[in-house]
Amino acid sequence: MSPTPAEHWNTLLEGVDASAMCRRLSAQMRERRLRFGDRVICPFLRPFFLDAADEARVQRVSEMLWTLGERVARVAADSPEMLAELALSDAEIRLAQIDPGYATASTAARADAFILPGSLQFAEYNAESPAGAGYSQGLAELFSAEPIMAGFRERVDVRFSRPIDALLAALIASYEEWGGTASPPRIAIVDWRDVPTFSEFEILRDAFTALGVPTVICDPRDLEFAAGARFSAGAGRGLYVKGERIDLVYRRVLINDIVARETECRALLDAYRSKTVCVANSLRCKIPHKKAFFAVLTDERHAGLFSAEEREMIRRHVPWTAIVEERHVPLGGRNVDLVAHLRAERDQFVIKPNDEYGGTGVTLGWETSESDWDVAIARALAERDRGWVAQQRIAVRREMFPVCDAGGMSLRDMLVDFAPYIFRGKLAGFLTRLSATGLANVTSGGGQVPAFVISQKSEV
Repeated sequence: MSPTPAEHWNTLLEGVDASAMCRRLSAQMRERRLRFGDRVICPFLRPFFLDAADEARVQRVSEMLWTLGERVARVAADSPEMLAELALSDAEIRLAQIDPGYATASTAARADAFILPGSLQFAEYNAESPAGAGYSQGLAELFSAEPIMAGFRERVDVRFSRPIDALLAALIASYEEWGGTASPPRIAIVDWRDVPTFSEFEILRDAFTALGVPTVICDPRDLEFAAGARFSAGAGRGLYVKGERIDLVYRRVLINDIVARETECRALLDAYRSKTVCVANSLRCKIPHKKAFFAVLTDERHAGLFSAEEREMIRRHVPWTAIVEERHVPLGGRNVDLVAHLRAERDQFVIKPNDEYGGTGVTLGWETSESDWDVAIARALAERDRGWVAQQRIAVRREMFPVCDAGGMSLRDMLVDFAPYIFRGKLAGFLTRLSATGLANVTSGGGQVPAFVISQKSEV
């Protein structure tokens, strides 16, 4: 029986000085800004391998999920009832109801998932400001150039995605949909200057600029909105940074921060509201970004929004989800008391906040005591306005990965979180995160590896 690609890679790794490879990769990651804060993002010595047939399956369902997110965003924008179901705050609703000047809510999205043979289960949908595209491409380029990859390619055809290029194309497409005519537009990547992902902004800025699109990074507090001519001769109403007009904002500052620090984001909001700058993602992206988006998808009351094919995709790939509250819900052909069911079946559910990052507040029923699970339910009920969701447990993927240890390498059993990027409805690449625990994200201490699509070479 032929070895799997991972086994083949590990065999090749046995002939490599692992300590030297760890030092070399770490140094190159620092040189290329592939770090989260001060920590390099990949302590592992093997990529994640995706079969070409699995890639086609992932593409079909993840692009469909993006389509459903856009549809729900359009419907909910004019439906107070659905906005209430999604548990948007009053401030988020006010922002979502501002006309952004174009129809696409999520120029860039990412579907966090677990892929198994014959199975793909979505855990969450990041429709707002998904990070990591720059890191993913940079890691893939780094591993592609490693000497071990040359030996690997003797038996296996290998390719990787370039999500940076796809991201820039999607941003410009949204700018043109908005009605922008500058060619090229001047882009500002906007977020707080002290965020740990700042190094990725530098990667994107340099790549966009090299592709002929002038790009700057700025803090929301650096922006100025001019209602008339204020800066250079002939420059009028618009958004500016250091006297230069911005045509397109690649918004990485989160809507939660815009709500909490509205005064500091006033220039960005004024320019967005007046349609003097294109902002992607638009502030309507918060609608499908809420974790209760999956509750809308899996609620039988909304089945009419979706085609038969879409309902089948939801059934197979989206876990049943509901806002935690005292009510009866249809589940598995029965009408069940939701809270009582959660208590009785805690090993089959996770409770998570409707809108947080980095695993904050997530309670895994199967790793939690009965008393702590009751506390999680009570908190969710008490904070109904904020919204907490219960979601059915899904199958996860675990693989053995070689990881850099002090002075060498060891194999560790890791959870594999596989997240396709979908830019304007098209698959654009993957973010692949590893963790030894039940939560896989870089924020909570996980690591990232590049994903390579592989196919066996035919023997001559």
